[in-house]
Amino acid sequence: MSSAAKRTASDAGLDAPGPAQRETSSPSDPRPAPAAPKISKARACAECKRHKIKCEIQPGETSCRKCIRSGIKCVANDFSQRFVDDDLAWKSQASATIQQLQAAVSQLLRHNGLPDLASFALPDGTNGPSPVVSHSRSSQDDGRGRNSGPSSSNGGHLMARESSQDPNVDEDPELVSAPMRSLYEVTKLRNLRSGPVEKPKTTLLEEDFISRGYISLQEAEELFAYFSRTMNQLLWGGISVPHPDLTTVRRKSTLLTAAVLTVAALHIPNRTDTLNICYNEFVRLVSSTALTRSHTIDDIRAFCVGAFWLSDLSWKLSGQAVRIATEMGLHQSFQRLTRGHAEEHERAQLWYMLYVCDHHFSIAYGRPPVMHEDTAIKNYETYLQLPQTAPGDIRLMAQVALFVILTEAYRTFGSDAERALTEEDFGQLRVYNVAVDQWRLLWQPRSPDSPYVRTYPSKGVVLHYHFAKFQLNSLALRGLSPTNPPIFSMERKECANTAIAAAMNCLEMVLEEPDVRDAIVGVPIFTHTMVTFSAVFLLKVAVNWHSAYLNIDGRQVRRTVGKVIELLNCVSAGERHLTRHIARGLSKMLERFNIWEGLYAKSNGPATDISTPGAAADGGAPVHSHDAERIARELEAGGNRRSVPGGVNAMAQGLPPPDLIYNMVGTYGFGLDEQLMDPSMSGFEYMF
Repeated sequence: MSSAAKRTASDAGLDAPGPAQRETSSPSDPRPAPAAPKISKARACAECKRHKIKCEIQPGETSCRKCIRSGIKCVANDFSQRFVDDDLAWKSQASATIQQLQAAVSQLLRHNGLPDLASFALPDGTNGPSPVVSHSRSSQDDGRGRNSGPSSSNGGHLMARESSQDPNVDEDPELVSAPMRSLYEVTKLRNLRSGPVEKPKTTLLEEDFISRGYISLQEAEELFAYFSRTMNQLLWGGISVPHPDLTTVRRKSTLLTAAVLTVAALHIPNRTDTLNICYNEFVRLVSSTALTRSHTIDDIRAFCVGAFWLSDLSWKLSGQAVRIATEMGLHQSFQRLTRGHAEEHERAQLWYMLYVCDHHFSIAYGRPPVMHEDTAIKNYETYLQLPQTAPGDIRLMAQVALFVILTEAYRTFGSDAERALTEEDFGQLRVYNVAVDQWRLLWQPRSPDSPYVRTYPSKGVVLHYHFAKFQLNSLALRGLSPTNPPIFSMERKECANTAIAAAMNCLEMVLEEPDVRDAIVGVPIFTHTMVTFSAVFLLKVAVNWHSAYLNIDGRQVRRTVGKVIELLNCVSAGERHLTRHIARGLSKMLERFNIWEGLYAKSNGPATDISTPGAAADGGAPVHSHDAERIARELEAGGNRRSVPGGVNAMAQGLPPPDLIYNMVGTYGFGLDEQLMDPSMSGFEYMF
């Protein structure tokens, strides 16, 4: 094409020649071709493209001159134009389909008496997924970034590659990162990524079990209000669930909603049906999220709430919460917080809460803790210096400081029930005793009173002080056999007597301190465990290590344990609350203890004939002849009778009833098992 023709085409607003047109230029022309102007690409129909001629369209026409003269349809040859046309056709069809689905959903909502479709808001910050993205999303994604299962297109193979690299990988300035992250950089396998890959589901009020009618909104509001003013305040002044109302919790996490309502229903009398509904929903949600990675910090709070108050789930939930928290990076929140990132405060606080939760149940079950003393745990005083610190943080850090001491003792002495402490061990045990004494002196004055639970924060410090002293010093009796008692050194006897005094102080404080007594129902199950263990320990020591060895009064033990049983029977709680089971279990053990004590007194008194009815001293349960004979028969039938003349004399010489002493206390981890409280607890999880 000549220069004049090019200028004419340019002045007429026609596009620059395309590749086909440039092919018609003379290859022998030595002049370089002028640079093409930056205008839109030429439109050439298929007919003009085939003849390699210019496709000219007059203003107002839809076909070019060549096609008009030939009387044929002018079809564009531009592939991009075809894509545009196809896209318009697809969108038109998709729009019609969406309108049809909206009409069907609206009819279903009206039929079920639910709100209009317009009231269902889209997730915050989004206008819905684009049709192309929705169309191309595989069955592994449920539309909210959550995996719903393996895609059928890949045969269920889970080692799928990412479509693009995580942008954070290239932005990471660190040369040395986690090994799994390097493996991901090479393979791009999405299930190797160290960071969360799924966006948590935005929970709408219309989707949870309250909106589905499982329980009424009014009852749910009552349960949440009860939890907020009782259990939530007992656990560090409300920082475990900081949300002000039920609506906020429901918008944050359905899992947390189910946990809170389950715990509240467990504590309120005559709410068994509601408890069943909430418990089943909570377990269902926990199970459904076990293998997903779409969690929020409120989901972690839900795991903690369940662990603190649901005894049959506590161990599993505490461990799961720690793993989810580390996957979300909460173990690094304290470092970010100290560098000035104030938004990390809530996450760092939750990391401390997890530490206490983990150690509550590692101690209770006699198992090693999952969390260790990292930078955040070691520097809890730095956390308390931050401006966001609240009274609840002080109470939380007091627990952290105590469990740091107890964990160090665990590592020193272990949990081998057959390993008795040597005389050299008592020097280190004294160090831990001093540390616990200093802990009380430091934290009791720092724990302010609460308008909800009055003096419980400072009195709770004292209660946990007695727990710790009892727990540490009970090791003096570990691995010792009452049938072949060793010679007690002064240090061993001193520690054993300290444990006895601390266990008695635990029970007496629960009985005599009004604010502690009023809180005994709502406290986490760790406190219930320690109270139970104190009572069981005293009963066992009174049977196995009577006053000939240690300073323990069986009559005082019987009176104190009896009062504890009366208190637990009188508290206002649900029928399946842990205190009910503890009361039943302790009652059975106390009954056996009374029979044993009566027989022991008779066998050492002027009259040793057990056929004569008698009564236990000091107002205890009476010992009848048929009870004594029954105990003697059980001893013989159980194979526990020893080679000592006379069945009753064998009991008098230290042989206890078989179901009273099933394990001698002495392990550092004393074991929160079903037998500790009530044999019926073994099926607790099946009661719902």
